[in-house]
Amino acid sequence: MKLFWIDAFASQPFTGNPAGVVPLDAWPSDELMRQIAFENGLAETAFFVRTGADRFHLRWFTPTVEVDLCGHATLAS
Repeated sequence: MKLFWIDAFASQPFTGNPAGVVPLDAWPSDELMRQIAFENGLAETAFFVRTGADRFHLRWFTPTVEVDLCGHATLAS
């Protein structure tokens, strides 16, 4: 599994809002995604799966729960 650490809203390194970004071919279990987010130790980790030529499905996890939306993790994705 690839994991990217992206600083959204940043104009220089080590600034902005950090988010984990994990591109996937298929969805793993919710618990595995939560555990990955916990291991990252970031406020949010975004997971996405391509669903079409220009379409993606995103999900966002904090270290403890899935959330409905996260702006900076979406931008990072």
